[in-house]
Order: sequence, then structure tokens, then C-alpha cells
Amino acid sequence: MEAKMSKFFDSVGNFFTGGDNIPWCDRDIIAGCEREVAEAATEEQKNDSMMRLSWALVHSRQTDDVNRGIGMIEASLDKSTSPLQTREKLYLLAVGHFRNGNYVRSRQLADRCLEIQPDWRQASSLKKAIEDKIAKDGVIGIGIATTAVGLIVGGIAAALARKKLYT
Repeated sequence: MEAKMSKFFDSVGNFFTGGDNIPWCDRDIIAGCEREVAEAATEEQKNDSMMRLSWALVHSRQTDDVNRGIGMIEASLDKSTSPLQTREKLYLLAVGHFRNGNYVRSRQLADRCLEIQPDWRQASSLKKAIEDKIAKDGVIGIGIATTAVGLIVGGIAAALARKKLYT
């Protein structure tokens, strides 16, 4: 019974806190990746460093970083040399759009990743986080709309009651 209660409270907590398991990246890591790109000696090293920097940027808490990461990945997507590389870039784009709140685009990209590799756990996990976020936003939207309707109906009822008092 205690385990069921704990699971229930964890799910309620996750509902209000976001509960996704996508990691965050701080400015120190991004700065290190930027140095790595600048110091890359070969084109291959630079490409690898750019992928790490893109990863760090889309996992940042800063919207500007996330947007920069999305731009870098989009610019390099057509230069992908393998389905694995394309899959990785699509996944990072999906994470970036998820972080920016563009859940529809993020889900489309996660679906494309799963078309390339249907059993990829990372993309499946991201897709679940996206769907959970969409559902959560829908529930919150319904709650806000219900509250607004309640306030309007209450205001009308109060105005009618007040009108009856003065007539």
C-alpha cells in the first residue's frame, strides 16, 4: 500500500514539476565545447566538437543557447553522412524544440528518429515526455478555461443578485 501511495505522490509531483528525464547542461560545459571547436586541428575533430557543442546547447537552460544549437544542427543536417548521424541530429533537434516548448515539432522529429531506428529508447523516452507535456498542458488549459467560465458565471450571478436587491 505504501509503495502505491509513494508512486501516486511521485506521479502528482512529476505532473507539476515536468518530470522529464532529459539532462540539463550548464554554461561551463558549453564554454568547454566552444573551446574544443576553436582548438580542433582537423575537419573530423571540428565536426565531432560541433556535435558535442550542439548537444550541450540544446540541453541548456538558456533559450538563446537552445536556439543557437537548433540553428547549428539544422545547418549541418544535410551534411550527415550516415543514417546514424542523421538520427542523432534529428534527436538533438527534437530535444531543442522540446526545450523551447514547440512540442508538435519535437514529436515530429522524435517520430522521424523512430522511423530510422524503431527500438531506440532515447527517442521513445523523449516522445513519451513530449506526449506527457502535451497532455499536462491540455489539462492545465482546461482548468484555466473552467476557472474563467466559473468567474464569469459568478460575476453574472452577483450582478443579478445585486440588481434584485435594488429593485
